[in-house]
Amino acid sequence: MQRPNGAASSAPPSPEEFWLPSSGTDGPRADCSSAFQAVALLQIIKLFCFFVYFFPFLFLLLIIFFNFALGNRKEMHIVIAGNIGSGKTTLTNMLAQHYGWKAQFEAVDYNPYLEDYYKDIARWSFNLEVYFLKQRFKDLLELAKSNETIIQDRSIYEGVYVFTTNNHLMGNLSDRDFETYMELFEQMTDILRYPDLMIYLRASVPHLVANIQKRGRDYEQSMPIDYLRNLNHLYEDFIYEKYRGRILPIDVDNLDFQHRPEDFAHIIDKIDHTLFNLFPE
Repeated sequence: MQRPNGAASSAPPSPEEFWLPSSGTDGPRADCSSAFQAVALLQIIKLFCFFVYFFPFLFLLLIIFFNFALGNRKEMHIVIAGNIGSGKTTLTNMLAQHYGWKAQFEAVDYNPYLEDYYKDIARWSFNLEVYFLKQRFKDLLELAKSNETIIQDRSIYEGVYVFTTNNHLMGNLSDRDFETYMELFEQMTDILRYPDLMIYLRASVPHLVANIQKRGRDYEQSMPIDYLRNLNHLYEDFIYEKYRGRILPIDVDNLDFQHRPEDFAHIIDKIDHTLFNLFPE
């Protein structure tokens, strides 16, 4: 039935008519279009806010991931340095377990000159020290072939700049023998690269004495205080004046990293920052 011309229709639009584009701005089709635009705009705003809010955290996670991936993929040579009783061996074992590194300890317990040395120290000091130097150099050559990250308890450098130097200062090595020894050492190290990091455990003499007494090794109990004091001075000179590699000094007087997890975590944070640039100090 036809409507009169000009009469308005009161019948609702069919579903097909509702979704057809309209040339006007009034009616249900225009309302629906505006609603969809509003919803779409709201979703875009939400996504933008989410991205702005969480982007720094996502970026930090990516940095941590790539730093760990690169750090774990690269074989490194880490050295723990420090005076007798500073905790080198303990920390070496703990870090090896924490990071999955391979621990390396000095294999210089045997020396064919040792018995003669104690009979006539001045006569056999040069032979003894050259043998130790040869063994440490041999260990470094083997270490350079490793495809694992190595953490080493004491290095060839402190063996020379601290202990052999102290032997010379005590009058057990002549100036001529010491100069020859140092020339040999310098020629050896010309073909070696420095460790990726040397962690220096800095300790006062009272702290060293307390640790030595605590671990109770018989041959250390009669060690003169002046001997430890002289070694401490030589360590300071070695680390801050002679050594040219990368160092991480850690004052251990107020730390008990073996028994207090927070102290060990403090050392881990420093290593992570130095090696992987993960956390600010």
